[in-house]
Amino acid sequence: MKSLRFFKPKEFLCKCGKCGLGYGMMDKKLLHMLDDLREKAGIPIVIGSAYRCKEHNDSISEAVEDSAHLKGKAVDIRCYDSATRFKILKAAFEVGFRRIEPRETWVHVDVDESKPQDVVFYR
Repeated sequence: MKSLRFFKPKEFLCKCGKCGLGYGMMDKKLLHMLDDLREKAGIPIVIGSAYRCKEHNDSISEAVEDSAHLKGKAVDIRCYDSATRFKILKAAFEVGFRRIEPRETWVHVDVDESKPQDVVFYR
């Protein structure tokens, strides 16, 4: 796999702090789409959540049981203002993300083809 231009493997670690899983569990297509998103957005992209082990996913109140994070097919990008959110969303559409969830402090993007496609959703 070609190396990523804008991200380091540690950015994809599970936030549980115990399992040590992360980058190796991530979907390669997702990683390269994130690199392309970062380039198109022209702003720093901070990953708030990437791979999640089951234990960590179960500890998150908003997480769903069949989360794409469990498969390494999703990330949440931190975002705290509408101008940044716009740049992230615009770039996400341009690089081909077909599942996007904008929230107040993050934007979820995933490549989980087992879920409905061509959706912008809000749980």
